[in-house]
Amino acid sequence: MLRTVLFLDALTRHTGWAVRWLALLMLVGTLGVVILRYVFGLPAIMVQESVLYAHAALFMLGAAYTWQQGGHVRVDVFSRNWPQSRRLWAERLGILLLLIPFALFLLWSGWSYVGNSWSIAEGSPDAGGLPFVYLLKTLLLLLPLLLLLQAVAELGKTWLPQAQDRNEQHADKETHYG
Repeated sequence: MLRTVLFLDALTRHTGWAVRWLALLMLVGTLGVVILRYVFGLPAIMVQESVLYAHAALFMLGAAYTWQQGGHVRVDVFSRNWPQSRRLWAERLGILLLLIPFALFLLWSGWSYVGNSWSIAEGSPDAGGLPFVYLLKTLLLLLPLLLLLQAVAELGKTWLPQAQDRNEQHADKETHYG
């Protein structure tokens, strides 16, 4: 069980590290759109859509990583004064009763939507746009899949404190404000 938790945490961590670069790609792409449009008077639909795709991928593929790193908003009004054992049970119940059913619902409801897009190799409706809308829509399935994998890891960490200790050795030293 410990190895599974550590593997899933590492998978999430490496996914998060990889998608970080999409923020830089978005910056460069947006700068390119502005220069092409306002300096050269050229349309840049393909570049604009690339920025949109990068933005979607950054958020959808980075959600599990953000959760792992404690970057999501948590309302701990009640639980901050609870003993550790009660907080762990609240975490377990939240994962089992809220996150997992929600992620499974997203997978179930998005499956045919994404499948239909793949079956027609859906592309951009705009002339000069990217022909990969089906790949963009696939993110709707990758988001809940990555969240489910991280849910298993987080659930495992509530039962195996040593997994939390080992994960902290490899975790980013990011500072979260708020």
